[in-house]
Amino acid sequence: MTDPHFECECRQALTRRHFFGRTATGIGAAALASLLNPRLFSASLDRDPKTHSLIGLPHFAPKAKRVIFLHQSGGPAQIDLFDYKPQLHTRQGTELPDSVRMGQRITGMTSGQSSLPVASTMFKFSQHGNNGAWLSELLPYTGKVVDDIAIVRTVNTDAINHDPAITFIQSGSQQHGRPSMGAWVSYGLGSENENLPSFVVMVSQTSGLNTDQPLFSRLWGSGFLPSSYQGVKFRSSGDPVLFLSDPPGMEREGRREMLDSVAELNRMRAATFGDPEIETRISQYEMAFRMQTSVPELMDFSKEPEHVFDLYGPEARKPGTYASHCLLARRLIERGVRFVQLYKRGWDQHNDLPRDIALQAKATDQPSADLIQDLKQRGLLDDTLVIWGGEFGRTVYCQGRLTETNYGRDHHPRCFTMWMAGGGIKPGVVYGETDDYSYNIVKDPVHVHDIQATILQCLGIDHTRLTYKFQGRYFRLTDVAGEVVKPLLA
Repeated sequence: MTDPHFECECRQALTRRHFFGRTATGIGAAALASLLNPRLFSASLDRDPKTHSLIGLPHFAPKAKRVIFLHQSGGPAQIDLFDYKPQLHTRQGTELPDSVRMGQRITGMTSGQSSLPVASTMFKFSQHGNNGAWLSELLPYTGKVVDDIAIVRTVNTDAINHDPAITFIQSGSQQHGRPSMGAWVSYGLGSENENLPSFVVMVSQTSGLNTDQPLFSRLWGSGFLPSSYQGVKFRSSGDPVLFLSDPPGMEREGRREMLDSVAELNRMRAATFGDPEIETRISQYEMAFRMQTSVPELMDFSKEPEHVFDLYGPEARKPGTYASHCLLARRLIERGVRFVQLYKRGWDQHNDLPRDIALQAKATDQPSADLIQDLKQRGLLDDTLVIWGGEFGRTVYCQGRLTETNYGRDHHPRCFTMWMAGGGIKPGVVYGETDDYSYNIVKDPVHVHDIQATILQCLGIDHTRLTYKFQGRYFRLTDVAGEVVKPLLA
């Protein structure tokens, strides 16, 4: 039975007096909104009708069309994986020299220790590839693709704790509320597939035994950009995307009629208030309707040949694992998804590092490396940019008690290692040098803003020109900093 109050409101909306009254109010609201934010009224005019990218983007010919960011949440220990320091074995258990630390801040977790003893890695290193890159025995598969990747050993960040550090590398600011990198890319370049989101996020199951750092949805949020550019999180159980399935008893034709009616109501509301979020809501409903067909096909791995599962490893068939997410990332970019963000938790090894880093490496090394192999075999690596790395590194000194078989490491923002591969990146490069303790950078520092500027450069975007006006200021991913790392570019 129809609500009588709703019927009354509908009849009232059709009267001539009410029409002119609402129109006058709407014009005033629209005029005020246009003064506060002119972009609201230019959004439909400054976008390519096919890709929905901003007119004028890319700024120059891109080398990469899409991005897969393999974020290793918690801070992988560069000393145990990439930054080989053989001389530390002779300094095992000695005090970290003041001349190395130079009074630099440390976290509250180790600031109370009476000693900061040097802990060399327990793992063996060997050289790989044409350039003789040193890699830990924990990364045998990465060793096979080392000539296809660029290893950057001198990445550094401003933050020393997880929440601000991961927010910083994902959004360019330690403060919450800024758009994520994926949202910036989606906003600037649009989508290549109208039936899937341009920005997809996946959080993989843990592999270590220690407690994981939490992850928050704001890390893939759109901040002050329209919410249509936020990441869509794919789940590992149930519906891949929440509320994607029709309710019991709802036929697809009925769903279509319902969405058409809701869209009409929303358009009436948008015409009155000029709120772009209403248009976003309409487009999101339509995307969800199309995803009801595209997502089941995407998630159906049955047509993948056996050799593909062998390539990604034994966990590739298990939903929610890092291996299955790497395979799904390839399937997503094949279908035109612009930015795929994977999060692998479990790298925060303040204690029991030898045990947990081995578990993490076992779960991530083969899928990460063979994602490169898979993309290369399919001709997709040339225009797909792949990034691997965490929010910071780990200290050379031990957190807690140092023994012959065990140690932990604290957070270290001064230097850590990431690698990049694919579209626009020079393969087979080892860039930057750290001191004998992997504590300070001695050559070719690369700030987080530099990494972000370089990623945008590969996508054909000048990081200083992709901006959005908010609260009277033009913001960008790299804030007021960042330099493209030209030696990394192909």
